[in-house]
Amino acid sequence: MSQTLAAVTGSIASIGYGIAAFGPGIGVGIIFGKGTEAIARQPEAAGLIRANQILGFAFCEALALIGLVMPFVYGK
Repeated sequence: MSQTLAAVTGSIASIGYGIAAFGPGIGVGIIFGKGTEAIARQPEAAGLIRANQILGFAFCEALALIGLVMPFVYGK
């Protein structure tokens, strides 16, 4: 006699997105950590460094948003 203890329902794509969200999260942490170090070393270049930080942040977040949308596009 077989008994089911728990049933798993839903899409595996949502689990994939959860795992994929680690990449942009780590990327954003590295961007702002290194940017803070750079501004501490060269305060006169703070404007340029901050602009590059924002650009890198935007690219990382774009990857996260693409990863969020893909399960809905390719999900069944």
